[in-house]
Amino acid sequence: MTQMYNPRLETFLRVADAGSFNKAAEESYITPTAVIKQINLLEESLGVRLFERTHRGLTLTKAGHSLYQDTKYIIQYCKDSVTRAKNAMQEDGNVIRIGTSPMTPAQLLMQLWPKIQPHCPDMKFQIIPFENTPENAKEILGNLGRDIDVIGGIFDETMLDLRSCAGLELSREPFCCAVSLQHRLAVKDRLSIQDLYGENLMLMHRDWSRYVDRLRDDIWQNHSQIRIVDFDFYSMNVFNRCENTNDVLLAISGWANVHPLLKVIPVEWEHSIPYGLLHAPEPSETVRRFLLAAQEAMAEH
Repeated sequence: MTQMYNPRLETFLRVADAGSFNKAAEESYITPTAVIKQINLLEESLGVRLFERTHRGLTLTKAGHSLYQDTKYIIQYCKDSVTRAKNAMQEDGNVIRIGTSPMTPAQLLMQLWPKIQPHCPDMKFQIIPFENTPENAKEILGNLGRDIDVIGGIFDETMLDLRSCAGLELSREPFCCAVSLQHRLAVKDRLSIQDLYGENLMLMHRDWSRYVDRLRDDIWQNHSQIRIVDFDFYSMNVFNRCENTNDVLLAISGWANVHPLLKVIPVEWEHSIPYGLLHAPEPSETVRRFLLAAQEAMAEH
């Protein structure tokens, strides 16, 4: 597995996390001299200095910080590729591979399964977890059908075009608000829009979704007492930010279990967003059968 990338990168991560050549050496079961040699060779091959060496220890340079983030992604991607290769060996014509992450939980899709199952009784599922990062979102959604067949999530046409995928709408999910358990609104089980007056409301940036933009325009025009705070991507960092800053985060009810210190509360407004199955623009026959079954099941109910 380590042959898929420069093994010195793993040593680099250990040193960066430990902040010390000696500690990294202990974790790697090699000598500090060997660790230092690996880092020196890595810096030489890249042509950049990765660490500032001081009497107080090691700190990453700007180049080191950049490589640290990319290296974590590269190594995880290599590990995932091995899993994908093993999954390909066990390929079954009736298996649907469902991607799941905190923001695209498979539980929402599984709630629909009793309705869908009678339409495709021979179908089996394989749950494929993935980390919800901007890099992964671009990679996975742009290549649905390769390693993951479908993902249950919110979407609209703008997002589908941006990610080069297609979507089958199954329902409309009302927009809710997530707040810290310590927030003044956490005692409520339902909010009016006036409850949000004086609050910072975190919304995805304009042009990500016309449904979010419609809510944004409604607030700007009719509820200027609410302060809008933009962010770039739904991730665990955003949920942590909501909890730490005491801001209010636009959410859906299906995200109630994403963060244990946040409460997702319905709001009395008419704003919602499509929820459904994200899939490849030209799905396989198996996926096409599943999508048709889901369509028929929802039509009946």
